[in-house]
Amino acid sequence: MVEKIFLLVISLIMFFLGGWLIPITDPTEVCYTLTAKEMLAAGDWLSPRIYGDFWFDKPIMFYWELLVAYKIFGGGEFASRFFPAVFATCGIFLTYFFGTKVYNRKIGFVAAVMLATSLEFWYLSHAIITDMTLLFAFSLTLITFFLGYRSNNPKIYLLSFAASGVAVLTKGPIGFFLPGLIILIFLAWQGDLKHLAKLFRLKNILVFAVIVALWYLPMTILHGSEFVENFLGVHNFLRATVSEYAKTDVWYYYALISVIGFFPWSVPLIPAAVIKFFRRAELFVEEGRLPVFDVHEKFLIVWALTVVIFFQLCATKYVTYTLPAMPPAMIFIARYFVNRWKLFLSMAGATLIIFPLALFTVALPLAEDNSGRREAEIISPLIDENTCVVNHGKNYLASTVFYSGAKIYRLETKENYELLRPQALTWTSKNVMPFMLFDELPADKKILAIVAVDAEKVFLDNAAGDWKLIDTVPKGGLETFAEEFFLGKTSEQKLKCKIYLREPVKHGDKS
Repeated sequence: MVEKIFLLVISLIMFFLGGWLIPITDPTEVCYTLTAKEMLAAGDWLSPRIYGDFWFDKPIMFYWELLVAYKIFGGGEFASRFFPAVFATCGIFLTYFFGTKVYNRKIGFVAAVMLATSLEFWYLSHAIITDMTLLFAFSLTLITFFLGYRSNNPKIYLLSFAASGVAVLTKGPIGFFLPGLIILIFLAWQGDLKHLAKLFRLKNILVFAVIVALWYLPMTILHGSEFVENFLGVHNFLRATVSEYAKTDVWYYYALISVIGFFPWSVPLIPAAVIKFFRRAELFVEEGRLPVFDVHEKFLIVWALTVVIFFQLCATKYVTYTLPAMPPAMIFIARYFVNRWKLFLSMAGATLIIFPLALFTVALPLAEDNSGRREAEIISPLIDENTCVVNHGKNYLASTVFYSGAKIYRLETKENYELLRPQALTWTSKNVMPFMLFDELPADKKILAIVAVDAEKVFLDNAAGDWKLIDTVPKGGLETFAEEFFLGKTSEQKLKCKIYLREPVKHGDKS
């Protein structure tokens, strides 16, 4: 009971604290929040939509969570970040439960605390994305399978298939195929592939199919090939075969992410793992035998490594993708820290102080720089029925749309528009925001232009008329703080963007 209370306190400190302060950021978080906001306004809890059009980026589960949170708490930052924090809490309790079942309460507790205080998990517990929900459903799928397998109780597999169905409603087909691959590899290592017959029984498959059909069936009926092509074609097949960000498609990506994501626990683990590896290699040379793993170690190893290797082989790589590998990895390595209690307590205690401080000193300024909340505060009082709002720069501030409620056009040159316009089965298909070319700027409307500082010259060279600078938006201050703290020099506050105004062109004006 004491361990559970302590884990709950850790969750409140690490996952919920300050969630109401962090603004919605671009480009990822706002896709979910703006979609949920438009679904709620339309009274449609089935078809995701954004900028007034249907949007098939992700399945429905996370949108349902946002819709429920918006109904209860309103559509602000706290509501948006509520369920990621809830499922992060569920994730550490599930890790505690499984670690206890596999080994003992002490290892389960250490693993849960390590998970809660690791950098990647802490970051994602605040992020408005699907990954924490997926972590819970994914982990529940594999945990219930293993407990059913170990106890020879196939009835538990019903829950495993149900959890996998929720995972598919959260992230797509990967919620079934990746846990299935892990189970297949584990059973092959066990030499027990015949056990698949007990797993894939009709009632288990039916439960999975019913849960998945709750959303996929009506979406296919309502939207037909458009849904299938966009959801499966772009957001599943294309993601696996064509890198969205080529610079991250490197062989060492997830090895590096694992070291950073497991911080601070990776710091003492790396030298310990190297020493253990060479000791086992020496034993193999002397005695000619490979290390022997028990059934629990096999399952944890297969679970963690399969997730990492699978996503390493995919073309598109994100920091978040290997999150499902963290619970088994933490349980596996908790055995190292459980025998080094003082080291564990000192590292956990330091993290419980440092991470919340980092939330206010680092995360908040970074979020402000990647959000259009301040821009929305400036333009909202100036918008009336005769106002056209445009945004020019490399990054479109969809979060300004979320906060202001205004329709904001992405202002581009003809050349850039040809590169950015949405085309089928390419990554440009994600550019579903409304576009406007410079020569389409309406002369009979007041125009508010949000212009990124590094795009100001292009804007002024192409936008005809008499433009008045009405305000500026500074960067959050983290860069200035870093220069002063690390380099000892004082620099002026840097600007993020500028807000320009052009009044309607009067009849007869040559401008």
